[in-house]
Amino acid sequence: MAQMHLSVLFLLVAYLAGTQALYFYLEGSEKKCFIEDLPKETMVIGIYKSEQFNAAQNQWIENKELKIEITVEELPQGHKTFETKGESSGRFTFTSTDSGDHSICLSAATNGWFDSSRTRLTLDMDFDDPTDHHDHNADGVSDLVKRVHELNERVEDIQIEQSAQHDREKDFRDQSELTNSRVVWWTIAQLIVLGVVCFWQMHYFKNFFMAKKLV
Repeated sequence: MAQMHLSVLFLLVAYLAGTQALYFYLEGSEKKCFIEDLPKETMVIGIYKSEQFNAAQNQWIENKELKIEITVEELPQGHKTFETKGESSGRFTFTSTDSGDHSICLSAATNGWFDSSRTRLTLDMDFDDPTDHHDHNADGVSDLVKRVHELNERVEDIQIEQSAQHDREKDFRDQSELTNSRVVWWTIAQLIVLGVVCFWQMHYFKNFFMAKKLV
């Protein structure tokens, strides 16, 4: 029974970890970026909503004329993989072409350089494996079965992340071994140079002392 409870708890944590929700503020045309470490071929689905503060009404309201610019770049290459300008509220989807850090940036497209409008942006993101699809809307499929499918997808996401982490560790190990090998060869080269210099000095001083008839 305890093992079953642990399994259910693990699946629940995996399900909750798949979705990230946050909100932040933009001043004028300010751009806010955050970094996500994504495995290769991971689909990212973002749902956002923007609101601007109305001093007259003293509350945050949605400005339908506002546009939100969204860009995604691979790091550290800076290769732009996704760029779009959406409505004040909506969703965007992109798939990572390679594993590693991705910079996801959002900004409000304002009417002028000195626009000081303050925008509150709420963003929900979900990460999914695009190679695995289930028809969650099929007739006769119960909510419990749909939840099991979703939990299975989260577990597969964790497995993909573990595989990507293993690849990063392998790359780091290979780079460390290469660096250590270079250090060893550099040390050997230094010892050879030092030996040659010492031999030359001894030969030079020997000839010098013999020329001066000191030995």
